[in-house]
Amino acid sequence: MLPLLLKAVVVGGLAGFAFAAGAARMFHAPEYQAMGAFRTLGEMNACRGDPIAHLSFGASFIPVTAIDAVAVGGIGQELWHRTVPNVTAGLLLLKDKDPDRTFKNPKAMAPLGALVGAVGMVFYMTMASAVPAKMATIAQKVMVPAGQAMMDYLMPIIFFLTAIDGGVHTGVASILYGGFAQMVMGNAVPGCVMGILVGKAVEVDGWKRSTWILVTAVTGLFIAVAYFRGFFTTLANLFVAG
Repeated sequence: MLPLLLKAVVVGGLAGFAFAAGAARMFHAPEYQAMGAFRTLGEMNACRGDPIAHLSFGASFIPVTAIDAVAVGGIGQELWHRTVPNVTAGLLLLKDKDPDRTFKNPKAMAPLGALVGAVGMVFYMTMASAVPAKMATIAQKVMVPAGQAMMDYLMPIIFFLTAIDGGVHTGVASILYGGFAQMVMGNAVPGCVMGILVGKAVEVDGWKRSTWILVTAVTGLFIAVAYFRGFFTTLANLFVAG
């Protein structure tokens, strides 16, 4: 048990350090590149710098991650992209409300993120090793689909609300791309994210050449995904069958 805990501390600390710093650096793009995800940036913006909102949002994924740890023995993106950045941000904001000195500051986020990551890994690994195999099988068959349903239905709503709150351009673009992504991929989140990106580009730069290139590239990407997934063939067959 001790070697497992030591490995959990090392891995959790290093990963928490990296992901917390990466989340903070995303606020300084494109001047500085960062290792993060658009969903992390969108979710942290949705919390509006409120410590309770960050803490509650990050903590809300603890049960999902615990189920994954028990059922499949793995730690997914919920810990690194959601719990660690938001819990770290929330803890920093409890003492200082200035975003530039807290969740937008990699030097402040990284060390505390390492602590949050280490504690999280120890918690999940201890839980996974202590649960009997029979209970893990039950969790895999019953609870994992419930967690997946939350990801499929709750997260798109959050991104839609964030996009609409961002303005007309982000709202309309997210509805268009998000709706298409839902039909093609079964999940609107990728479309919402790209819609926010496109909408903000239009809002900031207007309809310039660079904006048209971005819109064309994103649209072409979604069309290519739809083609290789057989979406257009399926759609045509539905009309023929009708």
